[in-house]
Amino acid sequence: MIYAFDTYYYEEYANTVCIAFENWTSEKEVEIFVEQIPVTSEYESGAFYKRELPCILSLLKKIVLQEGDIIIVDGYVTLDNDGKIGLGGYLYNALDKKYPVVGIAKNEFTTPDSRRRNVLRGESKTPLFVTAVGIEVDDVKTHVEQMNGAFRMPALLKKLDQLSRE
Repeated sequence: MIYAFDTYYYEEYANTVCIAFENWTSEKEVEIFVEQIPVTSEYESGAFYKRELPCILSLLKKIVLQEGDIIIVDGYVTLDNDGKIGLGGYLYNALDKKYPVVGIAKNEFTTPDSRRRNVLRGESKTPLFVTAVGIEVDDVKTHVEQMNGAFRMPALLKKLDQLSRE
């Protein structure tokens, strides 16, 4: 199973949504998980994970992960060639490195990272930025290219973004 997470922040609370789907080419989700929790910290430039990681970990308590499951986050796993990690890297460590984590970001992080892949989908000239840990990033790149949907953002991830904003 693949579990994709996204969080949207309101003044008083964070709305975290997870869409679970069978495989990379799935057209429809199997299940949707939603949780609202109070915002525990303000946005801190360069430390996005401090705000979002608690939201994902809280929602993960409602999910029984199995061997072979993959987690997708809206953001980065790795940030540079010097070992700096992003939200996905912190999540991977928090889960004792048991489950592969994929980061799919819409905005480019400026530092060079040899483990980051650009993915062009549909007619878009603007790539998605893919990073991963616990799974080969080149395999993930191919999977993201093949995800359902004709546009830059795969259909299920677009739905996830919309649900997090509701």
